[in-house]
Amino acid sequence: MDYKFSSGIASLKPSIIREILKSSGNTIPLAAGNPAPDAFPVDDIKKIVNDVLENQPILALQYGISEGYAPLVETLSTLAKERYGAYGENDKLIVTSGAQQVMSLACHCLINHGDCIICEEPAFIGALNCFRSHGARLVGVPLEKDGMNLEILEEKLKTEENVKFIYTIPNFQNPAGSTMSFEKRKAVYELAKKYGVLILEDNPYGDLRVSGESVPAIKSLDTEGLVIYSGSFSKIVAPGVRVGFVVANEKLIAKFTVAKQTQDVHTPLISQLIVYKWLTEFDFEAHINKIRDIYRRKLNLLCDCLDKEVGSFFDYQRPEGGLFVWAKLPDGVDMLEFVKKASAAGVSVVPGNAFLCDGDAPCDYVRLNFSTPSDEDIVKGVKILGEVAKTY
Repeated sequence: MDYKFSSGIASLKPSIIREILKSSGNTIPLAAGNPAPDAFPVDDIKKIVNDVLENQPILALQYGISEGYAPLVETLSTLAKERYGAYGENDKLIVTSGAQQVMSLACHCLINHGDCIICEEPAFIGALNCFRSHGARLVGVPLEKDGMNLEILEEKLKTEENVKFIYTIPNFQNPAGSTMSFEKRKAVYELAKKYGVLILEDNPYGDLRVSGESVPAIKSLDTEGLVIYSGSFSKIVAPGVRVGFVVANEKLIAKFTVAKQTQDVHTPLISQLIVYKWLTEFDFEAHINKIRDIYRRKLNLLCDCLDKEVGSFFDYQRPEGGLFVWAKLPDGVDMLEFVKKASAAGVSVVPGNAFLCDGDAPCDYVRLNFSTPSDEDIVKGVKILGEVAKTY
């Protein structure tokens, strides 16, 4: 049978990170991005699941409404407003199946084939592939240490046709680890307002700050209904429960709800109940402080080892949180060759071109992760990278 796939899927390549992890075998996984094993609130979730199945089994196993379990929607709306500053007067919130579904809903509701999405570059590969699958035309804006290059952003907004939204991860960006300054957040919002485009603000890592001062969300500036705010519990509870949420103007949320009905009907109730009870019956702040301590230690361990073992071979900025370090190789070093050498030596890292709008464009960067490997493997893995670096 000669299968004829849709234009959005036919040319789409598998996530290079997923492929690396499948084939990594016994290599040390500096290419991953999973939460640290000791960051999961396992005992809390055990108690919640046992309680739910004992006392609310039908609620947990039955159909629910597409907007989400009402008590959870109310709790998340308060959390979004009071903790994240991301809920305005004309906004509504629905529960999603992870933050990835927010990307899909935004495209489902806003993107026609050939429409433009402006992305900070590099950008999260999962979002890029989602946008590609909906036939979007991706245009990158170089990412600086404090956020997107504003001059180039305005140039793209002026010259590109049918720009539907700007995609950004302002806190501890994946893969670059950078945080957008408040000045740039204000400037990006003003440019979006000037040119009449939306902003998709993706914030999966905001609670993982380990140093520095918190920066208000772009959504906190939103007086025009321009910002779609995406939140997730994948990094602070567990990615396997697949619970996220989206906050936006009520007109957008109404369409997002219809789109969600065509995708998965609703987010599984048992997952929603786990998050609801965890937020309302357990110590949220204590858990956040615990995982921040874990990631602070692991981030500093990785960076200290890089400084000791790899030295100036890597040029990188130590992030203030998140899960990733974005490292530039010296001029003249073939990045893909370095990645292959590292893998052959026993360490997997992600080639930087995976995060570009044009995956075939030249790139001198690799992404390193510190949350997934053990402390012992971080030390061992970076030592191996240092040995590979010496071959150059």
